[in-house]
Amino acid sequence: MSTSYDLIVIGSGPGGYVAAIRAAQLGMKTAVVESRSTLGGTCLNVGCIPSKALLVSSEKYAEAQHGLTQHGVKVGSVGLDLVAMMGHKSKVVKDNTAGIEYLFKKNKIDWLKGRGKIVAAGQVDVGGTVYNTKNILIATGSESMPLAGVEVDEKRIVTSTGALELAAVPKSMVVIGGGVIGLELGSVWQRLGTQVTVVEFLDRILPGMDGEISKTMQKILGKQGMQFKLSTKVTAAKQDGKGVTLSLEAAAGGNAETLQAEIVLLAIGRRPYTDGLGLDAVGVKLDERKRIVTDKHFATNVKGIFAIGDVIAGPMLAHKAEDEGVVCVEMMAGQSGHINYDAIPGVVYTWPEAAAVGKTEEELKKAGVQYKVGKFPFSANGRARAMAETEGFVKILADAVTDRVLGAHIVGADAGTLIAELAMAIEFSASSEDIARICHAHPTLNEVVKEAALAVDGRPLHI
Repeated sequence: MSTSYDLIVIGSGPGGYVAAIRAAQLGMKTAVVESRSTLGGTCLNVGCIPSKALLVSSEKYAEAQHGLTQHGVKVGSVGLDLVAMMGHKSKVVKDNTAGIEYLFKKNKIDWLKGRGKIVAAGQVDVGGTVYNTKNILIATGSESMPLAGVEVDEKRIVTSTGALELAAVPKSMVVIGGGVIGLELGSVWQRLGTQVTVVEFLDRILPGMDGEISKTMQKILGKQGMQFKLSTKVTAAKQDGKGVTLSLEAAAGGNAETLQAEIVLLAIGRRPYTDGLGLDAVGVKLDERKRIVTDKHFATNVKGIFAIGDVIAGPMLAHKAEDEGVVCVEMMAGQSGHINYDAIPGVVYTWPEAAAVGKTEEELKKAGVQYKVGKFPFSANGRARAMAETEGFVKILADAVTDRVLGAHIVGADAGTLIAELAMAIEFSASSEDIARICHAHPTLNEVVKEAALAVDGRPLHI
């Protein structure tokens, strides 16, 4: 007779494993279903973690090549050891996934190895064994979105997974999609010597971000050597012995052309991964985009089945999934839960970074909200000058009447870290005046945030 659980989580990515840990802390007998040989899901194995390892390593390589002389550091011939760089990435992944396995043992969470299929409310089949449970939490994440006419083989035409495993630096790469994943991985290979061209269907890169951020990032990445073809769609891809030939045309139609590259990275987005879960058989509802429909408690229409993360509505972000996992199991345990989706930050880990939280200017204009803007450049900040990292700015959007912070947008060094203060401001309904009145250490990059807050009221001190 199989073991019975209070909760079975399907998927061990950030949402799933964090939910399992919190459930165990709350006294639930918990198991996690995972078919990979390691825990951590896409994020830790072939997503967030390995990509950030390569981003950091490639940044150091680029800095050694042409970024240290201004600091008085003379470097001889700089060479690339791609095998060692990939080895560092693999070690980072191994250490992180092993850490999750340790946390499972520490919290007495069972790892059910194999693919999970829901056979009924309260029953999950894993490799032919059916486990009983009071609750089921679906946290299976997402997969790369396919594109008609572009067949992925993870060798010449790759997704993010293949782009993390290239055995040699390609001479040229076309990135299909100007979103976060495409720009991050494109940046990695561009720094290592690849000529990267980004093809984007829309008229700007980073289409979900504030328009000023998108324009600024395109200029900065363009100066670094990245090329862009906007308002352009890819209609076909043909491989030969040397590489890939893409057929392109204007997004509005016509003006056909071809573009050749050694490697093509398909990065047009991701879609919920729900194949093989048995959702149809048990009657779990999906929306028009094949996402699982849930209520404010993350419950599906089938009693005892819940879902979080990339398989439900909202931004596909690991930290969003983590927060949803924690809140979901806390509410299962009878506690209250809360997530302010306007306070979930998003970060682009290029260099410089781009980060955002809350509303964009375009969203506020569309909603008819009256707002004030405060901006301050990194070029006027002492620490940024000392670092020789003066590109970018902080922009704060505040309600014109109440001064409450509605959105914040950053391009600049460590933007992903700086955005945390502004996410907290939105979470606690702070005003720009509140941020401006907080004493920020000097000299720090955080002073750019303070000055942007002062600028909302037209009184920045250092410009």
